[in-house]
This record gives sequence, structure tokens and C-alpha cells, in this order.
Amino acid sequence: MTEFIVCYDITDAKRLGRVHRALCKEAVPLQYSVFLFDGDDRQLKNLMQALATMIDTRKDDVRAYPIPARGLKARLGKPALPEGIQWGALPVQW
Repeated sequence: MTEFIVCYDITDAKRLGRVHRALCKEAVPLQYSVFLFDGDDRQLKNLMQALATMIDTRKDDVRAYPIPARGLKARLGKPALPEGIQWGALPVQW
């Protein structure tokens, strides 16, 4: 399994909502349009193919970036969850 950052820039509110809901089912939201996806290359390909059917490729953009296993993982600023709350799906580093 590999971790990927999946992010999007969608120009239409209806398509944006569709993509956001689909990603919430498959990945952990880090920010509104940035998600952490944990899966293999085949699973990522399936996710991207599903998202491709929801967007207008002339106006919208969805990207996935692999996170190196030994890469630096850090967060600055406001935490994703209130202090004392832990979410098992979110890696400890985040």
C-alpha cells in the first residue's frame, strides 16, 4: 500500500460536490480539496477513472501525488481534529 495526496480544482459547484462526496468515501480529507488516499496503484487508477467520469476535463483538474514511504510528513497550523480526538483512519504523523 502507498499513500497518495489527491487534490482537485473544480469550476462547477455541482461537479465539485460530486467529486468531494466521492473522495470522502475513498480517502481521508486533510483540507477541503486535499485528500489522503491509501491504496495501491490499481486502486488509485480505479479512483481516478471514477473521478474522470464526474469532471469536465477542459475546465477541471484532479491530481494524485505519491508520498514517498520515507518522505517527510509534517503539518503546520490548525490540526485537522480538536485536541484529544484521534481518528484511526488518519495516520499519526498527520
